[in-house]
Amino acid sequence: MKNALTSSHHSFRRRTFLKALTGVASAALLLVASGAQAADPIKLGLVAALSGQSARSGEALTRGATIAIEEINAKGGVLGRKLELVRRDDESNPAKGLIAARELIQREKVAALIGGLDTPVALAIVPFVNGAKVPYVVPWAAGTKITQNGAPENYVFRVSAMDDEVDKAIVQYARKNFDTKKPGLILVNNPWGESNEHGFKAALKAAGIEPAGIEKFEGNDVDVVPQLTRLKAAGADTLFLVGNVGPGSQVVKSLDRMSWMPPIVSHWGVAGGRFTELAGPSAKNVIFVQTYSFFGDLPPVGKKVLSALEKKYSDIKGPADITPAVGVANAYDTVMVIAAAITKAGKTDGTALRDAFYNIENVEGLIKTYNKPFTKTNHDALSHEDYIWTHFDGDHILPVANKK
Repeated sequence: MKNALTSSHHSFRRRTFLKALTGVASAALLLVASGAQAADPIKLGLVAALSGQSARSGEALTRGATIAIEEINAKGGVLGRKLELVRRDDESNPAKGLIAARELIQREKVAALIGGLDTPVALAIVPFVNGAKVPYVVPWAAGTKITQNGAPENYVFRVSAMDDEVDKAIVQYARKNFDTKKPGLILVNNPWGESNEHGFKAALKAAGIEPAGIEKFEGNDVDVVPQLTRLKAAGADTLFLVGNVGPGSQVVKSLDRMSWMPPIVSHWGVAGGRFTELAGPSAKNVIFVQTYSFFGDLPPVGKKVLSALEKKYSDIKGPADITPAVGVANAYDTVMVIAAAITKAGKTDGTALRDAFYNIENVEGLIKTYNKPFTKTNHDALSHEDYIWTHFDGDHILPVANKK
């Protein structure tokens, strides 16, 4: 009996020991898993035109975001985790942009979405991100309703130009530099053109100016002579152009065929790709808005980013090679703002992160230093005071001398 009891006692002790050992091993595995999870990168998604006529814009956005991410990661990342950029090509197509956004948020689990060039694409994405409660920060598309979308829970922010502000700036610039009294509006026939039609009407009314006319063109038009002829006959002394690279170039070529070249003041869609190649020699006559230039006496952050671009990309030898600079600058600032919001939130939860955007302080960007740039009623970080005026010199975008 004693031996039986002793054997039973030893067996019990062995079982207890094995259970304890298993518990220790499980705890260790949990700690390892937890540590691995904590070290996982924070993903930022980029939806942009990475192919087609506007591919240069997508590359500029990629480069600006990449330089910012590498700078942040070199300092230890955010919340002790590295940032990682995950890209998808929207091909300037709203349906493809929405698919890309869904994939980045649902499959890649990005903490925030950065999105692209085209207003129609951005507008297609807006309802989805608001429903998913994931911050969406726009570094290019300027449609007013992207941020002013009417959602009770708005997760969309912008570090870019905004149509209503751009339209005011175009009217002011044209009056000051061309003594414009009767502008003709030539606008792409899509939601971006509609946004600017609304903005121009308000800006012109405030300035006491009656336009010569408002004409529309399709994105695939190859001849805009009829619309331009009507504007010329109506006495247009300046053209206000809204269109991306392809359709914008057709406007310029149509003007060449008419042998009519009034001053052209344009939104920045023409800067997004192969405009000079498609528009021909008269591309140089178009003056357009931007938010940043790497020319001139740069502040420290500008010198730092320029140096980083030259070191990383072999085709960049100086400021003239950063085309379009607006894509690089806006994307760089966008990542810096997102990183500041994540730091302020202390986590990547969508709602906490959205709320943290309202409390961002002293983020040093290329365009400016951002000190509480957003409020619950204003999700646009930039205004017309942050714009500059540029033109093409060959393939390079240069500031217009002494005309701001």
